[in-house]
Amino acid sequence: MTELAPDFELANVGPGPDPCSLRALAAGHEFVVLLFQRDFYCTNCRKQIQAVTERYDEFTERDAIVASILPEERERAAEWQASYDLPYPLLADPEAIASDAYDQPVKFGILGRFSDFLGRMPEAVVVDARVDEPTVAWSYAGESTFDRPSIDDILAELDRLREAEPTPTDDA
Repeated sequence: MTELAPDFELANVGPGPDPCSLRALAAGHEFVVLLFQRDFYCTNCRKQIQAVTERYDEFTERDAIVASILPEERERAAEWQASYDLPYPLLADPEAIASDAYDQPVKFGILGRFSDFLGRMPEAVVVDARVDEPTVAWSYAGESTFDRPSIDDILAELDRLREAEPTPTDDA
């Protein structure tokens, strides 16, 4: 069974529509890569978005758009955009609406739910937009702040998915 990708609408401080939804990201692309970040201060998150920026042409060659989702207010996300000039959407998710919809892992029980700094772990999700209703085609849920897929791993997954036929949902 294939899982429908939850739609969302979040403030975007990077390129693209503002507000930005999954539907908007999926329009005109075969794949959407969602990178759920820990928080504003996470150095591993900052390294990841810079690495994606350096290799962004490899994503566009695979007809994929990347969106980084930061569980912070718009102003905080705008500081990242000002520092890193991302060529892809940077979405502010202060209430963790999209993060929760995609089951971004949270550690340390109730304490982790109250503090993203303590509890939120990184997650990467690839959404297949080749079907009428976008579906979650692949995801990687980190178990620590360091546990995230490499850029090569994400690109390899996109290659694998491109070679496969799109899988419609059971609901479609």
